[in-house]
Amino acid sequence: MDAFAKPAATLAALMHEAASLAPARAIAFGGAPGSNSHQAAMQFAPEALPLPYVGFEDALDAVRQGDAGCAMIPIENSQHGRVADIHFLLPESGLAIVAEHFMRITHDLMGTGQGPFRTVYSHPQALGQSRRFLRERGMIGLSHADTAGAAAFVADSDNPHIAAIAPPLAADLYGLMTIERAVEDAHDNTTRFVVLAKDPLDPATLRPGKLMTTLIFEVRNVPAALYKALGCFATNGVNMTKLESYQQGASFAATMFYADIEGAPGDAAVDTALDELAFQANSVRLLGTYRRARERGQAYSSA
Repeated sequence: MDAFAKPAATLAALMHEAASLAPARAIAFGGAPGSNSHQAAMQFAPEALPLPYVGFEDALDAVRQGDAGCAMIPIENSQHGRVADIHFLLPESGLAIVAEHFMRITHDLMGTGQGPFRTVYSHPQALGQSRRFLRERGMIGLSHADTAGAAAFVADSDNPHIAAIAPPLAADLYGLMTIERAVEDAHDNTTRFVVLAKDPLDPATLRPGKLMTTLIFEVRNVPAALYKALGCFATNGVNMTKLESYQQGASFAATMFYADIEGAPGDAAVDTALDELAFQANSVRLLGTYRRARERGQAYSSA
C-alpha cells in the first residue's frame, strides 16, 4: 500500500483492517480504492468487503494466502483489448475462475480546480479509451498504475494544472472536482472481469444453466497445428467465443492459446472435444467453469 498516494493509502488501510476480521468475505482487486475493479467487486457482491492491492498479482496472492475469499480481475476491454500480462498471471496463480462479470466503463475528467490542464494521468487502458477526447483538447496523457490511483495522486499533489481520468467514485472518495463527465470515446465501453478463488466449481453443481469454460492449450510445432486443434471443437459443435495467442518463454517454437468455450465438462460434446484436443495439443489445462453472465454477441445493457 506504500505505492499508493497518501489519500488512497489511508482508505486502503481502513479496508484492509475491516477485511482482516472476515477474510472469507473479502474480494481482492488490483488498484486503489475507487478503481473500476473496486466498483466491479461491489456490483458483483454488494455484501463483500473490498480489499485493494497495488497490482493484480498482489490481489491473487491474497487469495492464495487466505487473506481474501476471491479476487476480481479485469481480463479484457471492448475498446482496448486484453489487459496486459493477464494471460500469464491467471495460469500461474493456481486459482480457478468461478464467475465472470461485465461492467459498463465510464470515466470522468477530475482535478483540484478548473484548469487549464496540461497533463492528465490515468491507467494506460483508460488513456487509450479516451484518446480522441485528449487529442481534441490538446492534453498529454501520462500513465499511472491505475485510474483511481491517478485521482489520489492528483488530489495529493494539489496542482491545479494536472487532472486525472478515473471512475466517478474516485472523485467522491478523494474530494476532486468533476470537470467533464463520460470522457471515454465509446459509450458502449465495457470491461469483462473474472472472479478467481482457490477451488474450482463442480460443473454439476451449476446445472441447469448456461455455462462457460476457460482453458489454455499449447499447440504442437507442426503444420496446421491450430487448424487441427480448433477442429476438435468445430466437429463436435462446441462454440468457442474467445481465442487469443501468446508466447511462453523465448523459444518461439510453440504457441499458447487462451480460449473460452460454451458448455462444460460433463457435456458429451465438450468431453469429446477436450479428449480430441488432448491428442492434438502438447498440453491442455482447464482454468475453470462458471455460469455465463450474458449471451455473447449482445451489446452491453445496464438494465
